[in-house]
Amino acid sequence: MKSLSKLVRTVDESQIIEFFQESVGEWCSQRRYYTLPDGETKEMMSMITIRFLEQGCDELQKLAQIHKLAESVFLICGAEVTWCSTDVLKNRSESEGSTLFGALGNILYRDRGFATSKPVTAQYNFPNPKTLCLRTEYNGSVFEEELKLIGSKYRTRQTIISRAGEQLMIGQYIEKRIVQ
Repeated sequence: MKSLSKLVRTVDESQIIEFFQESVGEWCSQRRYYTLPDGETKEMMSMITIRFLEQGCDELQKLAQIHKLAESVFLICGAEVTWCSTDVLKNRSESEGSTLFGALGNILYRDRGFATSKPVTAQYNFPNPKTLCLRTEYNGSVFEEELKLIGSKYRTRQTIISRAGEQLMIGQYIEKRIVQ
């Protein structure tokens, strides 16, 4: 039984490596956030750059330290994502920054969360090789996210944010690759 779980983990790890590698490049992300239940809408556009991180690189070592992982533990791969976002309706710059992701087993380690600058972890799985599902919990909120690669030029994302079992916000994204 133990070897079966190791085999499953190896499959997940190979899928996350491939998913991150296929996501490398520059993307234009158009997204809409729906605040529930009132339906207030916010439209954003972001320029996103994704860089693949190899096992053992400085960024992943730093991420492991932030999460207080043992020195003998190496994240198998990761990604650095940088962004610059604009509020489309208000035509003003909204935010810019970067975040690190690192994978080990079925856990995705991050240096920051969607709504916090503190390190967070997410459980991840692949319902199919082109779809990554994440579940992150912190500060009483649950973030469920699905990222789907569509061919080599497009990605879709959907995020549902809940608190105390009630859905608060839905984010829907379409991302078009600009540079691979």
